[in-house]
Amino acid sequence: MLTCRQLVAQSSDLLDGQLGFREKLALRRHLLLCRNCRRFIRQMRLTQATLRLLPEAPVTDGDPLAGRLAALRRDQLRR
Repeated sequence: MLTCRQLVAQSSDLLDGQLGFREKLALRRHLLLCRNCRRFIRQMRLTQATLRLLPEAPVTDGDPLAGRLAALRRDQLRR
């Protein structure tokens, strides 16, 4: 039988739908018997749903930063 530690290790795969039939069956069987793991998976699903609702971070232009770093590197090499 699956342990709580094993369930936690596979929880991301479960939530992402990346488990095979047998693995999913073992996890579901464990969840039927373990109240704490059911609570953990519920919290993980809630967290996942909340994160999906957040706006995406704006994409910043990395070129000015790369230019400044290159200039600093050139200055260091000249010394």
